[in-house]
Amino acid sequence: MPGVHIITDSASDVPVDVAEALNITVVPLSIRFGAEEFTDRVELTPAEFWAKCKASTTLPETAAPSPGAFQQAFEAAKAAGADAVVCITLSSGVSATYQSALTAASTVAPFPVAVVDSQAVTMAEGLLVIAAAEAAAAGESYADIVASTRSTVPRLGVVGVLDTLEHLKKGGRIGSAQALLGSMLAIKPIVTRKDGAVAEEGRQRTRAKALDHAAKLTADAAPFERLAVVHGAADDLDALLSRLEGVECDTPIVTSDIGPVVGTHGGPGIIGVCWIRRA
Repeated sequence: MPGVHIITDSASDVPVDVAEALNITVVPLSIRFGAEEFTDRVELTPAEFWAKCKASTTLPETAAPSPGAFQQAFEAAKAAGADAVVCITLSSGVSATYQSALTAASTVAPFPVAVVDSQAVTMAEGLLVIAAAEAAAAGESYADIVASTRSTVPRLGVVGVLDTLEHLKKGGRIGSAQALLGSMLAIKPIVTRKDGAVAEEGRQRTRAKALDHAAKLTADAAPFERLAVVHGAADDLDALLSRLEGVECDTPIVTSDIGPVVGTHGGPGIIGVCWIRRA
């Protein structure tokens, strides 16, 4: 594995087949349901996570990988012949994952490891990872990959539709009365990326209107270098994809399952679009 090796965390939601094809190492976060703890996508698939969520009365908790987990991944890349590592993490605004990776990078010096804070979640982070891995596969230099990855971060975008207010209620972000009223009125919150965190963008009265709004926000942000549609146990993936037909993008749309990190707060049925705007 000569050249630059790309490492990320499981919050990036990079599809397994894509990670394997591009030789991306994924360091998993962990998820706790009460006394039970699972390693993301190793001991618990996204489908199993969503099934557990629906059955649980309380929110699961997610934990960042330890510095040791990143250190092990960095050392494995070095042992396999990598000249350097670029590690792209979940936003430091929502997790300690970036700090863990930074700590680990200092333990393997002078082996070169650049840790990049994506300031994003799910496949907005994942698209950044894929772009870096394709650059590495094409033989681009460590310095160029680091520079292009960092300069791309401001062009990342996310818009998502929540199908239920139940997880916001479980997490204490809204009260039971608010959740009940919202459910009766079929309110569907729209979320977006703001300052490295997930923030509410607006609300729509039906799922169809919420998908229309998400598609409009996406179209307004075009043209794109890369585009992904992500979902967590949503049965209307094709409905959103059809609304995005004709949106200008340089590469085919990637679809992916949302895992526990965003899913914990978004709840079942969450669906959204992630992108890299064209420079």
